[in-house]
Amino acid sequence: MADDGIVEVNPLFARPGETAVADRFRIPAGSMLPETAYQIVHDEIMLDGNSRLNLATFVGTWMDPYASKLYADAFDKNMIDKDEYPQTAAIEDRCWKMLAELWNAPDPAGTVGTSTVGSSEACMLAGLALKRRWQHARRAAGKPADKPNLVMSSAVQVVWEKFCNYWDVEPRYVPITEDHTCLDGHDLASYVDENTIGVVAILGVTYTGVYEPVREIAAALDALQRDTGLDVPLHVDGASGAMIAPFLQPDLVWDFRLERVHSINTSGHKYGLVYPGLGWVVWRSADLLPEDLVFRVSYLGGDMPTFALNFSRPGAQVLLQYYQFLRQGRAGYRAVQKASHDVARFLAEGVGAMDAFELWNDGSDIPVFAWRQKAGHTGNWSLYDLSERLRLKGWQVPAYPLPDDLADLTVQRVVVRNGLGMDLARSLLDDIRHAVGFLDGLSAPMPSEGRVSGFHH
Repeated sequence: MADDGIVEVNPLFARPGETAVADRFRIPAGSMLPETAYQIVHDEIMLDGNSRLNLATFVGTWMDPYASKLYADAFDKNMIDKDEYPQTAAIEDRCWKMLAELWNAPDPAGTVGTSTVGSSEACMLAGLALKRRWQHARRAAGKPADKPNLVMSSAVQVVWEKFCNYWDVEPRYVPITEDHTCLDGHDLASYVDENTIGVVAILGVTYTGVYEPVREIAAALDALQRDTGLDVPLHVDGASGAMIAPFLQPDLVWDFRLERVHSINTSGHKYGLVYPGLGWVVWRSADLLPEDLVFRVSYLGGDMPTFALNFSRPGAQVLLQYYQFLRQGRAGYRAVQKASHDVARFLAEGVGAMDAFELWNDGSDIPVFAWRQKAGHTGNWSLYDLSERLRLKGWQVPAYPLPDDLADLTVQRVVVRNGLGMDLARSLLDDIRHAVGFLDGLSAPMPSEGRVSGFHH
């Protein structure tokens, strides 16, 4: 108590450090109370969107309280330091072997895999393995190995563009069209030659959510080998679908049941039901990962093999994945994915019933669907305007053009994840109907050309 009898207090928002604007681009000269620093950061992120209403992203935004507790227990674990954290390393091995078995590897114990910080890194590693194996084969045959190319749909996720750019691989994009809305094996021979390191098939196209028919693509490559002798491997980018298909479409043949599939990646932080960032990549057999891509380090206390673009990275997400595998089991994953699937089909049916729209796909593959505006519905507004109207209600529903030959076609997409229930879905449909009613009532076109609204991979 002060001499004048007034109690000294430190009230919220009147503490030193909160009575002035913090410098945003220089580290402060002095210190502040931890609760003050927390409050400043906490208040800033209140301006972010509500992650539960973000229907643009595939990334998981909800886990149960026990997962949060486990996360806090493992904040300090460094995935690269297998000597210091041997049990975390052992759990990582268990996880990718579980995935190898889930994906029907002929010999799960003979596979090789690794965790990554997300599917982007997993794709990079799979692409590097394809390129290096191709280079070894070419040099062993006395042929040049300086002009590799990779064949994929024009609707691939941007990571494959990055891979080709960063590692000097020519990208060969097979354009999607109204007749061939994804890579389906059609005309594949026109894109593949002796310099092709592999073909990428997508189990859940980012733009629309549809599965590319891996079995048909593999069959086209089988036919190509019979005709030309070219033996071109397949990589399946299963960022989303590889954690949906085994539970909801178990009879769909897309995985290691196809001998031509050399590797598969997925995102643990998407339909693996883990917080970001976590990815996985598995090769059907150890010989498909060239040994000269694996580095061994000893300065952390033991001989540690590593194949990664990153060195130090969090181990907590790997433990969260193992927690989910134990917690959910196959039955739990099936129930969770089916709930998301049911919501996606419910929403797709509701949107498809509106006079303004026609569905591009109906969410029957992964719990993702897209729609376009019906030709001639109105010239007063576009899907970009609808996206902005929905943002006023907190929803993030992206609108964007399709690639290449369909670049003049704009679609809108909803990604349904664990955490979006039927009640929220009904509210979304109501808000879409109200927004359409408002936009239809406009008397003049809205200036919405050239925009891409809220698009996330």
